[in-house]
Amino acid sequence: MKIEVDLNLVRKYDRLGPRYTSYPTAPHFTDSFQLPDWEVHIANNNVSGGRPLSLYFHFPFCDTLCWFCACTVVISRGREPIDKYVGYLFREIDLYASRIHPDREVVQIHFGGGTPTHLTPEQIRAVGRKIHERFNVAADAEISCEMDPRGLTLEHLEALRDAGFNRASLGVQDFNPEVQQAVNRIHDEETIARVLANIRNTGFQSINLDLIYGLPHQTPASFAETIQSVLTLDPDRLAVFSYAHVPWMKPHQKLIQQEHLPEPEEKLQMLKQIVETLTGSGYEYIGMDHFAKENDELTIAQRSGTLQRNFQGYSTRAGADIYALGMSSISQLPRSYAQHSKDLNDYYEAIDADRLPVVKGVVVTDDDDLRRTVIMRLMCDMALDFDALSTTLEVDLRSYLADEIEALSPFEEDGLIEMTPVGFRILEAGRLLVRNIAMVFDTYLVESNARYSRTV
Repeated sequence: MKIEVDLNLVRKYDRLGPRYTSYPTAPHFTDSFQLPDWEVHIANNNVSGGRPLSLYFHFPFCDTLCWFCACTVVISRGREPIDKYVGYLFREIDLYASRIHPDREVVQIHFGGGTPTHLTPEQIRAVGRKIHERFNVAADAEISCEMDPRGLTLEHLEALRDAGFNRASLGVQDFNPEVQQAVNRIHDEETIARVLANIRNTGFQSINLDLIYGLPHQTPASFAETIQSVLTLDPDRLAVFSYAHVPWMKPHQKLIQQEHLPEPEEKLQMLKQIVETLTGSGYEYIGMDHFAKENDELTIAQRSGTLQRNFQGYSTRAGADIYALGMSSISQLPRSYAQHSKDLNDYYEAIDADRLPVVKGVVVTDDDDLRRTVIMRLMCDMALDFDALSTTLEVDLRSYLADEIEALSPFEEDGLIEMTPVGFRILEAGRLLVRNIAMVFDTYLVESNARYSRTV
């Protein structure tokens, strides 16, 4: 169903706010949470027949620096640093595998970065073998990899399939040559089409393409051409992100000239055409920046109530504990989050000492756990059933969240939500503003000095 975007409402609600890939959100992680705390949480969680597992592996290395990038990356064209990192990752796999009950089933694996496909095909196969040797990977596990089309060979794809990968996520960003030159990420449409054909021919089940709007030299007209080109490629999913220009956090973004960035009103026009064009072309608006075809597992998961949000965005397989390996990665257990060091040398030093490289995290309180459930179900289901959640959480949510429920009135008045006998649901116009609605239930925002991205 095509969604019409009311830019007056977007302007009204555009503010800074969390993306809710966790709750409490990452700015509230502290170094008072250290490895001994994490070890206790792992031990308490380590039971036979426990919750399923989701494994994330961070590969920070890239061949070249994309100037828009806000990820934790290490630029290296030489192979020696990558060889070293893979060796340490193997040792970290052993450290975690020795702490996790061997019969717990891994239902999801994700390679992120950086550029995981900067590994050689042989390294990809070796990492895949190591994971399958040390963990109980389900036969129907969802196994996905972020890929850079530049330098992505058929041999890479065959190695990924040999390692069990069945989903691909490809960074496209924009097809306009001037935009690509301005952000130092250059590839043509023919390259992307060839890579996608190879991905499909090697048997991947699902393809996601990433786009970014708000980059230098983009206009509503030029980005409309990119969207039309992308539609001809027929991906299963699309993630269309808003570029955040934060040179004080990512100094390399100073290479992007401020005067070349689109005006705020131009970005809003791009956002409007993204939502309207994609939802008018057979894609379901999952929420925020994610779109998927009607028969895609992401759409099916949302309808069945098994969609989740984590540090990779929207994902299937809710209810899994997330163990994240590699530098900077973030793990999630029912009562804690733990983050690894962002410094490569610190990461190596911890592994050399046979220590998990945890440097900070947070313990999830009873109130955090309740609000996390509310926020995550809202973000994923686009609705809240207070009656059902009250039973699940063993608390009267209408009473516990009375002030928050009352604070929803402006959203109802603006036609963003509709109250129901059991709770409320987000209307089509409100999907774009789901972060704003979720923020009503976030107690940390009152006294927070954290810097967040804009909600739209």
